[in-house]
Amino acid sequence: MDVRTPEYHRPVLVDEAMRYLIGEGGLYLDGTVGGGGHAHAVLERCPGCRVVGLDRDGEALEAARARLSGFHGRVRLVRMSFSEVGHDLQLRVEGLAGALLDLGVSSRQLDSDRRGFTFRRGVALDMRMDPEGALTAEGFLARAPKGELMAALRAGQAPRCASLANRIVRRRAERPLRTSDDLVAVLESVLARRATHAEKARLFQALRIRVNDEIEALTVALPAIRELLCPGATLVVISYHSVEDGLVKRAFREWSDPAHGLPPRLPVRDSELTALGTVLTRKPVKPSAEEIAANPRARPARLRAWRRAA
Repeated sequence: MDVRTPEYHRPVLVDEAMRYLIGEGGLYLDGTVGGGGHAHAVLERCPGCRVVGLDRDGEALEAARARLSGFHGRVRLVRMSFSEVGHDLQLRVEGLAGALLDLGVSSRQLDSDRRGFTFRRGVALDMRMDPEGALTAEGFLARAPKGELMAALRAGQAPRCASLANRIVRRRAERPLRTSDDLVAVLESVLARRATHAEKARLFQALRIRVNDEIEALTVALPAIRELLCPGATLVVISYHSVEDGLVKRAFREWSDPAHGLPPRLPVRDSELTALGTVLTRKPVKPSAEEIAANPRARPARLRAWRRAA
């Protein structure tokens, strides 16, 4: 698909995200700009807003640049992981009126066999969000010690993690795992049957998360973005995996607890403590049935929002 078309990637939970995110004018962060869908919504609905869009993928930035070309002077696009957001001088000096992270993989990446995120037949095991990154899924499967393999599979909630790690180590000693077919064959040898779509998806997702250090990046990024938020600004995170969603949930809950991080039995009254901010979504916001019908890939999306204290 041409990167200039609006359907290059369909953003999820747009209306819901904008309701929490947009306040008054100012500088907003789209830390996973992708095809520019959420950034476009911010700029279109808020004439006084400006956006800094980050992405590790140069192809994504090219698509975003084309889609956002009508907002000249109000957009700055940077090839950067959101985990590096604290290094951006403009963001540190000006602060953020709001920030959004839409985690996971875009439709563009999933639909491109060349990028290697899919378990369609014959696809090379790449899975890099940054195509210039050093580590591919093939490289990780070839060299990771068994314990590291098992940890990555477990963290990504792949099926039969211990048996799968053992079988991968045995298989790679005979011949490399280079394609989706090779990896699915290992999974099915462990299951002793044909793998379901969900089982294959969890395995490939676990590898993608490890190859791109997604959990570590999110762990670093959340507090870094929090510190850049201006008083009263909101952070919105859309996740697609229970591990990521749990990490976001815990961070927002801790930031909203005035006593978090203090030694126990500290002689301080509760009234003297101040929370960093407030959770705006006690339960995650999920896509509507209508959105899922129009875009089935939206089904696992979960949105959480947190507002920094004024």
